[in-house]
Amino acid sequence: KRYAEALTMAYHSQQGVDTAIVRIFNTYGPRMRSHDGRAIPTFMRQALEDAPITVFGQGQQTRSFCYVDDLIRGLHLLAESEEHLPVNLGNPDHEVTMLELAQTCIRVTGASSDIVFEALPVDDPQQRRPDITRARQILGWEPEIDLEAGLSRWLRALGREPVGV
Repeated sequence: KRYAEALTMAYHSQQGVDTAIVRIFNTYGPRMRSHDGRAIPTFMRQALEDAPITVFGQGQQTRSFCYVDDLIRGLHLLAESEEHLPVNLGNPDHEVTMLELAQTCIRVTGASSDIVFEALPVDDPQQRRPDITRARQILGWEPEIDLEAGLSRWLRALGREPVGV
């Protein structure tokens, strides 16, 4: 990632190419592959199958999730801007534990899934939360869609109605 950013900046400064650099944080939405290993597609697949939802450790590690529509709006604003330095796009305002995420997926889908706990991988970070100060200042952008609304939109895209919202 760092190498790609350096190349992008080199093209901008040496060749005059109009570039933008975005750092995308935990985006989700329809059309994600259900077996890609990411938390939301995995939890939603397990919930929709009424299968046990697998949470690692005690589920206290936190993540912030950004719905794809918010991300696309941010990308569009960045592409139209004159900004060439990196800009973070993500949702720092709705940080949830992995256990809360599993419970939310169960609630939104109306699943009867149990939550099962497995050993926490050694490389699993305790927190992932973007700093979007530059996006707010430069682009006037911030995410608008909260987690439950985003999961509900995802379900509707699958032709299913959300239950617990």
